[in-house]
Amino acid sequence: MSTITIPKKEYQKLVETRLRYEYLRQAMKEDIFVSPPTKKIGRILAEFSSAKKYSRPFLKDLERGLKRSSYFSS
Repeated sequence: MSTITIPKKEYQKLVETRLRYEYLRQAMKEDIFVSPPTKKIGRILAEFSSAKKYSRPFLKDLERGLKRSSYFSS
């Protein structure tokens, strides 16, 4: 087996590219066009709110977007 030497920056770039490729490959395995499990806006907002990861302005914006959608219902 031969040894090849490459600069550290180039190695890091190759590793990052590989990780991105793996992430994309995993995402493509799943059915990304599947319908959400619920159409109820209140339930969706409650789930996001209970996660304690999202700011109040984000939740308000999410609610406004969901209300505009013809897919979701109150």
